Amino acid sequence: MAEGLVDGRAPRTALADGFDRPAPTFEQMSAVADAVLYEGYLLYPYRRSSSKNRARWQFGVLFPRDWVEADDPVSPGVSGSADSWYQQTECLLRVRRPDATVRLRVRYLQLQHKQVEDAERRPVESLTCDDGTVQLTFEEAVPREADLVVPLAEGVRTVRVGAPAGTGTEPLPSGGGRVVRRREEVRASTTLEAERLGADLFRIRVRTVNEGRTADPRAPRDQALRQALIATHTLLGAEGAEFVSLIDPGPARQEAARNCHNDFTFPVLGGPPPAVAPEDGSVSALLLSSPIILPDHPQVAPESPGDLHDAGEIDEILTLRTMLLTDEEKREARATDARAAEILDRVDTMPPEVFGRLHGAIRSLGPADRPAPAGRPAWWQEGADDGLSPATDTVLVDGVRVGGGARVRLRPRGRGADAQDMFLVGRTATVAAVFHDVDGSTHLAVTVDDDPAAELHGWYGRFHYFRPDEVEPLGGTDVPDPETAAEPSPGPSPSEA
Repeated sequence: MAEGLVDGRAPRTALADGFDRPAPTFEQMSAVADAVLYEGYLLYPYRRSSSKNRARWQFGVLFPRDWVEADDPVSPGVSGSADSWYQQTECLLRVRRPDATVRLRVRYLQLQHKQVEDAERRPVESLTCDDGTVQLTFEEAVPREADLVVPLAEGVRTVRVGAPAGTGTEPLPSGGGRVVRRREEVRASTTLEAERLGADLFRIRVRTVNEGRTADPRAPRDQALRQALIATHTLLGAEGAEFVSLIDPGPARQEAARNCHNDFTFPVLGGPPPAVAPEDGSVSALLLSSPIILPDHPQVAPESPGDLHDAGEIDEILTLRTMLLTDEEKREARATDARAAEILDRVDTMPPEVFGRLHGAIRSLGPADRPAPAGRPAWWQEGADDGLSPATDTVLVDGVRVGGGARVRLRPRGRGADAQDMFLVGRTATVAAVFHDVDGSTHLAVTVDDDPAAELHGWYGRFHYFRPDEVEPLGGTDVPDPETAAEPSPGPSPSEA
């Protein structure tokens, strides 16, 4: 079976889904996977001197175990921003054929130190060449990936996913110096294990481990990073089978989904979303396990012309800010890293029509003639908001009036819920407001009761939003029915108070 380390991409064999139809290949997830790989690699303003570019490599970092546990064992959790020595994915696979096969690809960055030396081979922080270009000493990274193909009948397979040490030199023009790039060895392995849960259901476990040891477990983080896997994530593909969403597993597989344990990563379905949501849970022949929490079927916006290494930011804003960098700032950014130079080249030569598409897009629209709620003008007409008061409005939930100040238990539905809502299942919350959307739907703005920052979130209006059918009222309520409530009491007299 094909397995081993590759640098860059090679032609891949197409997969087949559980019904023997052509299925998406890993390349259809490449844009999202690359965004995960390089998230935070270098942030605006893309200069070495910027403070935000002095604390890098925050996601999916797997250090040697003796370094990361020098004081205490790691605390397992799905957060990929926590340092660890291993990463574990557990997901569900529904099998359609007895000869089903799982294909795996582990991807990460290997740190590479770029050292600039002058003509006498002395290390320097910066060097201006005869042609006017500037070279800066900096930390780069090399993308690595390893493939593994495992028939389910085999059960367990392990592959080495480490990367060798290496040194390369690049002479600078006119013999003015050179650039030396050094990489230390990364020792790691990945094990894929298939456990049968039922006649057609397997639990797939993928565990990637850093097997290296540091010379000094008390070394600074920057030094330990030289032996780490950075931005580690896993792609999975199935032939003769399909992965079951852990976000929307369907009623029959909810318990099996809850029993999947993911450490420092979380798996979501890959490829394009289905045209019609299935009744018995979402499935796909592709899966991406990422240290950054994503929804099922994540996609990069087609309007985005290239990676800015900050997927949480708005492309238009970053592009405008990058355009406004001074010539000196751009000169430093180009000298910092080749990927920064690519961003500057793309921004400086961006056609107006491409930039115009960054302003926004509407992905879906309802019918223009949708009737307004009875007795109210359409949302775009004057007076549409008259009589609405988010702080005092109420909505009926299971026969109970729920509004500002009511306490509820959160029960987000799998299908259509935000990917991070699942972490709030069963938590109690306090309703801050009731909002009516322009499409006629209603959402409750809540703060989570055991959130230490709940009061602060309420103060500046940062809420979680849930539909009325995603909450359970707790006990009775003194929130009045606005249609039957009497005039409010003026409150106690001073003597009563």
